[in-house]
Amino acid sequence: MEGDSGERERLHRLIDTLPAGELRMFERCFELISECGDPFVHALVNAPEAAAPSSDEDHEALEEGRRALEAGDCVSDRELRAELGI
Repeated sequence: MEGDSGERERLHRLIDTLPAGELRMFERCFELISECGDPFVHALVNAPEAAAPSSDEDHEALEEGRRALEAGDCVSDRELRAELGI
């Protein structure tokens, strides 16, 4: 944890700039990341940023996902695996 105070401060500043309506979504993302020991999730978290979506379809799909997350209409990867029996 030593040496990461600058990163933590930057993260706190970024959180402070989030719109109030999106705080729950980001909170849930942080919860999932911190609860998950899945290497795939860690790879996603550490992946380089992709280019922004360019089509209207892309934007609508992202908004649909955000609305589902905000409404709590989602399951964790563990729940999905259990449901699928894998």
